[in-house]
Amino acid sequence: MNSSTIANGITLTDRAAEHVKHFLTQNAASTGLRLATKTTGCSGYQYIVEIVEKPNNQDEVFESQGIKIFIDSLSLPLLQGIQVDYVHVGLQKEFQFTNPNAKTTCGCGESFSV
Repeated sequence: MNSSTIANGITLTDRAAEHVKHFLTQNAASTGLRLATKTTGCSGYQYIVEIVEKPNNQDEVFESQGIKIFIDSLSLPLLQGIQVDYVHVGLQKEFQFTNPNAKTTCGCGESFSV
């Protein structure tokens, strides 16, 4: 599996990059991908993935495979070293996260704790 690494060890696999590029071409106003976390879920934090038009004021901006990636300064320590993939799970397609900061993850894979 080929991947492209950006600053702080954040990695998009080729499959994830291809999927994001598809959505970016669907909406000309969109400029990048926002990765964030929020306090929720059964394990503490939940991953948030959004196609967005521009970064927020508190976002750090990175680039991988021609894709701008926006991460807010509060989420960045939780996401350092993360690998984002796009996989087929049964009949569903979804982003999958491999996060070295996660001590535990919930059974559904939607949330994690540090």
